[in-house]
Amino acid sequence: MAYHFDFSPVFANTDLLLKGALFTLELTAIGTLLGVGLGVLGGVVRAWKIKPFAGIFGIYVELIRNTPFLVQLFFIFFGLPSLGVQISEWQAAVLAMVVNLGAYSTEIIRAGIQAVPRGQLEAAAALAMSRAEAFRHVVLVPALGKVWPALSSQIIIVMLGSAVCSQIATQELSFYANFIQSRNFRAFETYVLTTLIYLAMAMLIRALLNWAGRRYLARSR
Repeated sequence: MAYHFDFSPVFANTDLLLKGALFTLELTAIGTLLGVGLGVLGGVVRAWKIKPFAGIFGIYVELIRNTPFLVQLFFIFFGLPSLGVQISEWQAAVLAMVVNLGAYSTEIIRAGIQAVPRGQLEAAAALAMSRAEAFRHVVLVPALGKVWPALSSQIIIVMLGSAVCSQIATQELSFYANFIQSRNFRAFETYVLTTLIYLAMAMLIRALLNWAGRRYLARSR
């Protein structure tokens, strides 16, 4: 029996899919800001071997990079409350994304910092730049410029990985996709449209990150 395609039940719930997509973008924005911030801290500590924090970040990076994101999410959402830390679905999703992106961006940014010639720091000191100015203009910005493509790809990977947050009832895009197909039984049509929305979001984020890289980091590469 030939399958009869019918997208109308899915299009009737487009508002839910868009609501989930906006929530996914919100999670990604917050996760990116905090995760990359954590990565900058970890990258500096690891690149300059600041003890004892370098060892702590080393353990953190290996732990996160070698365990599934879903397990990390479950540990935060189900594990922390058993220790008396109450956390909502939204908070668990954000924290999981920050922790995951922070570990990967730590290594990416560390590589960028180590690629900055030490002579540039000496030149900054000779120009009487403060430590904060030297770090920002001579270390951080050039380092980010060198690794921006890799960091951008990792941000998109984390955005796509946020789909598993539906497992703890976080109301992002995949949550609403599952909700819709469970009621109209048009799984193929629902997930085709959901896939296209994820593709559009990934392309949008990449375009924004590429623009930001050209706007703020291109001259530092």
